[in-house]
Amino acid sequence: MTRFWVCIAGAGFFLALLVLHSRFCASRLPPHLHLAFKISWRAEEILYRLDVDWPKYSEYFTGATFCVAVDSLNGLVYVAQRGDNIPKVLVFTEDGYFLRSWNYTVDTPHGIFAASTPQEKSVWITDVGSGFYGHTIKKYNSFGDLVQVLGTPGKKGTGLNPLQFDNPAELHVDDTGDIYIVDGDGGLNNRLIKLSQDFMILWLRGENGTGPAKFNIPHSVTVDSTGRVWVADRGNKRLQVFDKDTGDWLGEWKNCFSEEGPSAVRFTPDGKYVVVAQLNLSRLLILVAPPVGNIGDCSVVSTIQLADQVSPHLLDVSRETGAVYVAEIGAKQVQKYIPVNRYWKS
Repeated sequence: MTRFWVCIAGAGFFLALLVLHSRFCASRLPPHLHLAFKISWRAEEILYRLDVDWPKYSEYFTGATFCVAVDSLNGLVYVAQRGDNIPKVLVFTEDGYFLRSWNYTVDTPHGIFAASTPQEKSVWITDVGSGFYGHTIKKYNSFGDLVQVLGTPGKKGTGLNPLQFDNPAELHVDDTGDIYIVDGDGGLNNRLIKLSQDFMILWLRGENGTGPAKFNIPHSVTVDSTGRVWVADRGNKRLQVFDKDTGDWLGEWKNCFSEEGPSAVRFTPDGKYVVVAQLNLSRLLILVAPPVGNIGDCSVVSTIQLADQVSPHLLDVSRETGAVYVAEIGAKQVQKYIPVNRYWKS
């Protein structure tokens, strides 16, 4: 027992010497020791934990779950999945109870967005299928009735009149009814389109390339509370940012994505954090959102490392609870992560 306490005391003494040496004689430390000491004391902030009780019954996931959308106004979660002879859209409550499913006119879903108002429950789906309803963006009510079709059903293309898509990846509908579309997921088009609520083109940005306002697989899109449009430019390993009114390019974030580009992007309800998915790394990044003005460089405040080959494809965040719902095509499920502490007020 005496030997044990001697060892503990010796370790504490050595650590104290190392702290003092680092503080007063840092320049004399060998570089590798100096760096190792600094890293060992750095801890990430834990912001989310897995909700193991969501959904209540996971057997409803019968295909590859490509996307998820949260209707915070009505407490609903929509999941779109791919596969043969299965329901393509599943509807859950935010508490995890299964409500219904539907399949009408859905071919191969890629992205989904819930855009409900007090008068209407609606959900939009981007369809990249090769069938009659492919290469379109479709609006449904909560029970799966088709309300609106954008694009030329069954025909991919680059045209603007009539409007054509090729593998439209995702969309965002803001509170004014304006629509932001990223088109496409490896198809003919690499562009960001803004439509008015009556579906007129307001502006368009992008072509294939690596420079500002050019894309290589624009995969996800969202709009922050300060009027900036954020695009996950997956193939170019960056987030690009645009002014939502003019379409002007405002900058990019690249330094957080040296290993892999972002496949999804969303903001937390308070606008404090940016939540990003990395598909092949099976990882979520929580980034510090920039203030109004210069977007600066991205900074990672927390990470959520998922199991290997889980493959988070797209995600959404509840405006009400701040919960993050992740569609995992590898694991064929949707998982829910809830804030450890509720860090904003409704």
